Amino acid sequence: MTRICILGGGFGGLYTALSLSKLDWDTHQPEIVLVDQRDRFLFSPLLYELVTGELQTWEIAPPYEEILTNTGVRFHQSGVERIDLTANQVSLDDGERLAYDRLVLALGSETPMDMAAGAAEHAIPFRVLEDAYRLQERLRMLESSDAEKIRVAVVGGGYSGVELACKLAERLGSRGRIRIIERAGEILQNSPAFNQKAAQKALSEKGIWIDYETTVTEVTADSMSLQFQDKIDTLLVDIVLWTVGSRVNPVLDALPLPRNDRQQLVVEPTLQVAGEANVFALGDLADGRDADGKLVPPTAQAALQQADYVAWNVWATLTQRPLLPFRYQHLGEMMTLGSDDATLAGLGVKLDGGLAHVVRRLTYLYRMPTLEHQIRVGLNWVGQPLRDLLSAS
Repeated sequence: MTRICILGGGFGGLYTALSLSKLDWDTHQPEIVLVDQRDRFLFSPLLYELVTGELQTWEIAPPYEEILTNTGVRFHQSGVERIDLTANQVSLDDGERLAYDRLVLALGSETPMDMAAGAAEHAIPFRVLEDAYRLQERLRMLESSDAEKIRVAVVGGGYSGVELACKLAERLGSRGRIRIIERAGEILQNSPAFNQKAAQKALSEKGIWIDYETTVTEVTADSMSLQFQDKIDTLLVDIVLWTVGSRVNPVLDALPLPRNDRQQLVVEPTLQVAGEANVFALGDLADGRDADGKLVPPTAQAALQQADYVAWNVWATLTQRPLLPFRYQHLGEMMTLGSDDATLAGLGVKLDGGLAHVVRRLTYLYRMPTLEHQIRVGLNWVGQPLRDLLSAS
């Protein structure tokens, strides 16, 4: 039987698998195998809400087995040890070997923790569920201590850093002392001016300090050293959160495939890896331009759009149909700035505050992987205000 092997169950990999399962295969239905080292898909844009208790794990991280029920997609939980492009075979960490006819690389990226001395040992990245759980446990310990202030440093003033800082400021209240460390002279450098302004306002109102043009040189168990110009200061800190940097999954390092200077795989507009007609790549690890020559950013919304094209083009190569070049449509940018505050800019619309918060939630609800999960989460969100009212009475 023909086998399509998809490595990585993030936005790119999972949504490619779901799209493949919906295509018309006539009598030649292939085996579709999705491989990921974790047992749950993570809707990462909502990971911040887990820290503040606004959302629960099941809402933002449903199990793959649940998502893939009745889809015909087989889920295999394991890490990837080696990919043999000559033999068309993937070796997994659990000893399994999967031969494939088409390979989809969607392994994503990881946060490099070697950018400052001690960061790997003492800082917490914020990319996966385990990071959020680790942060929650550390916060609970500090909140139950007799410490007068809880000092948190967030390294990076991009979307992740700003959103995380706002959520933590909200959770810790007057007890929190939160600062953002940013190497550049402004936060959200590549974001719309509207979002920048809304974020600046929210950070100011929440009393979050920003260290501009500052670099972290060392992190210890209870301090961090910051370099501004030629001066280095050491500050006491309880938690250091690392949100900067991105590194392609190291399992790809051994592959003889074309790459850019960030080690991303070079892809054609059809999302086939350059020189490999049977290998597709999307998401964080792919570098290429779309059919209109636009450079595709390594974002969740891009991966979601790429997934439909990868699915179609894999199907097309197996059913002798024409392939479609990817066309990226920038739909705007959204970010949370608190439990009832957000900002969004895109497609001619600019919103902030409570209305933007509602639109952000509804947009993400619509983008969740299956209709069944959308309904479960939507009903829970609708019922939450009533439950809060009953518990308060």
